[in-house]
Amino acid sequence: MTCFCLSLNFLLNDMVYFIEWEVVSLHSISIVMTFLFDWMSLLFMSFVLMIASLVIFYSKEYMSSDININRFIMLVLMFVLSMMLLIISPNLVSILLGWDGLGLVSYCLVIYFQNVKSYNAGMLTALSNRIGDVALLLAIAWMLNYGSWNYVFYLEVMQNEFEMLMIGSLVMLAAMTKSAQIPFSSWLPAAMAAPTPVSALVHSSTLVTAGVYLLIRFNILLANSWMGQFLLLLSGLTMFMAGLGANFEFDLKKIIALSTLSQLGLMMSILSMGFYKLAMFHLLTHALFKALLFMCAGAIIHNMNNSQDIRLMGGLSIHMPLTSACFNVSNLALCGMPFLAGFYSKDMILEVVMISNINMFSFFLYFFSTGLTVCYSFRLVFYSMTSDLNCSSLNMLNDEGWVMLRGMLGLLFMSIIGGSMLNWLIFPTPYMICLPLYMKLLTLFVCITGGLTGYMISLSNLYSINKSFKFYNFTNYLGSMWFMPYISTYGIIFFPLSYGQVVSKSFDQGWSEYFGGQHLYQKLMNYSQFLFLMHNNNLKIYLMLFVVWILILFSFLMFL
Repeated sequence: MTCFCLSLNFLLNDMVYFIEWEVVSLHSISIVMTFLFDWMSLLFMSFVLMIASLVIFYSKEYMSSDININRFIMLVLMFVLSMMLLIISPNLVSILLGWDGLGLVSYCLVIYFQNVKSYNAGMLTALSNRIGDVALLLAIAWMLNYGSWNYVFYLEVMQNEFEMLMIGSLVMLAAMTKSAQIPFSSWLPAAMAAPTPVSALVHSSTLVTAGVYLLIRFNILLANSWMGQFLLLLSGLTMFMAGLGANFEFDLKKIIALSTLSQLGLMMSILSMGFYKLAMFHLLTHALFKALLFMCAGAIIHNMNNSQDIRLMGGLSIHMPLTSACFNVSNLALCGMPFLAGFYSKDMILEVVMISNINMFSFFLYFFSTGLTVCYSFRLVFYSMTSDLNCSSLNMLNDEGWVMLRGMLGLLFMSIIGGSMLNWLIFPTPYMICLPLYMKLLTLFVCITGGLTGYMISLSNLYSINKSFKFYNFTNYLGSMWFMPYISTYGIIFFPLSYGQVVSKSFDQGWSEYFGGQHLYQKLMNYSQFLFLMHNNNLKIYLMLFVVWILILFSFLMFL
């Protein structure tokens, strides 16, 4: 709360605090830790802290059956701490500290339920994020060309230099791994193996937005350069791919993960066009309603006896009215329902896209992805809220988890008023976007069309067999995120493993073994066994050898 009030103060007075804290001063060496407090970092910090407090409160009941609940809470707190470090540091080295802290703690949280699936997901998450960590380390190495690692001072001055370009592209690579843009997208749905409170805090509002936040700090480098255009293409495709994937997915948490991915694509793409304030705005509103969506999903899974399949749900609006109300509000906020949180940021982003100078392909990606968002949201509501319950008739569905509900209602309040509040705060003069009527209504039209499509796809009365079976190969391709999880696991590991097998067969167990140690040992053993046999078993041969030996010795002496 204090952070929030401070950020208001900084925002209204247009202030930035740059604090240097001398950690060690030894003779002529001084190690200085720098912190940057401006409206962005303070606002983001206040949101992270608010969501974290509600999530920890929520997990008190959600994880109540866990013996090691204290360890879980400590992990979440460590996560929040590294996030704080990342948010307030203007220095690449301390950013790396926070960044690596995030990666490590997120790995520990993904493998929290210890089974094979969790370990695989954790490994994929950790290794995908490793690429980004290495990119940041390389960026730190490139920063050695300048006087210090405080990138804040160099961004504008050195904008067009080759070194700054290298640093910018490396930071962009790091942000793309952390925010799961296209080549690295497969880890985000896999990370849903974590407990639901973790998904609500880590994989919706904070960890995945760290990459976007870092790029917001580096936004000067993106505008008017090839990097911005490249990022626009990749993030637009990410948004499109995640939207399509979510329409064919049946796992509740994975659908929400894919929707997070598509919103991240939206933030990244608007950021790459140079509108960093809009990206920040959407980042904050998205954090609110997505954390709420995950918490509702968690409550539903908790009550459904840990089943995540949406085909088994149905009629939840009767059995769990409060949870369903929160779920629907957050879903509508995600779709951009007028006057909820998501509407202000999404609508503004799409109108800015309309007046911007971008090509037809990007324009299509933006609007089609928005339609897909509404489409999978309506499909989700159709499967989970309407009709009858499809799982066991003996169920324990109740809406009595008051601790969970309190956590959800806190976020529900913010999901409703958060967007308009931030809109008044971040933009002191309202954006006046003047467009013809049909373009103004285009966003609304796309949303309604998407919703109708989602309803039609899910409607079983329309066509009794599941429509995805008609085009099975196509559905399989779209539903598995364009085969990305396969490419980033089997695809990478196949060739090294097959080469390893060849090398092992031909070298380690092949000729080198035959002419090397093992074979020599074998031959020596055979000879010694032969001699042992000779000496022990046959006195005649032994004496004969003795005579031969004396003859050889004698002849040797004679010829000397």
